[in-house]
Amino acid sequence: MSKLKIQDVTDYVETNIGSFHAARIQALSELGLNKILQRKNPYLFKAKNILTSEVLVKTLLDAHLSSQEETMFGQFLEGLAIFICGKVNNGKKSAAEGVDLEFTKGSVKYIVAIKSGPNWGNSSQIARMVDNFKKAKRVLGTNTSKTNIVAVNGCCYGKEGQPDKGDYMKYCGQEFWEFISGNPDLYIEIVEPLGHKAKEKNDEFQKAYAQIVNTFTAEFSKDFCTKGHIDWQKIVELNSKK
Repeated sequence: MSKLKIQDVTDYVETNIGSFHAARIQALSELGLNKILQRKNPYLFKAKNILTSEVLVKTLLDAHLSSQEETMFGQFLEGLAIFICGKVNNGKKSAAEGVDLEFTKGSVKYIVAIKSGPNWGNSSQIARMVDNFKKAKRVLGTNTSKTNIVAVNGCCYGKEGQPDKGDYMKYCGQEFWEFISGNPDLYIEIVEPLGHKAKEKNDEFQKAYAQIVNTFTAEFSKDFCTKGHIDWQKIVELNSKK
């Protein structure tokens, strides 16, 4: 086990954080108004008594982007976790289905499924993760009978009061980052590097976002407003009519 150098983490983030920001802007450029209207619940927005095109467009756009960004940033944090574990424990990206990271400490081999936060999945998704762990254990267990294989669900933020789930361990937030690095303060130390060029990148994003809002607002007013009022029947038909 090697000691983690925070400068290595900083260098990794500064080199790779741009991919997250680029993905945000790319996601904006690929959007279409009708695509968003078809994916979101029109009844919810009607119940919120939204009356103007711009407010509705921004509400739809923000809801769509929020879920996308959570996924994109989760992928970035997964890469960061694998990098850190590689530096400390010779961890590597796993080839096993549903397993993101594997590494060995002493006589224990850990297989890790990395998620953003603790409330990432429903019962079916958790059952699928457990099944993937079992399959990976069977495959890895054929290599040696002396290795104890432990499955871990690692979450980049949050807390977990009962980490032992029987079939696997669940480590969240501070516990997860310490588990892969040996550094109990890493969960705090990574905050500052993650802000690398954040203002510059967010200014660029906001320009692209404003352009999309203006374009979609004009398009929405033309196609889904009648005499200056939002035509909810048209929206619901686009969203739900067979």
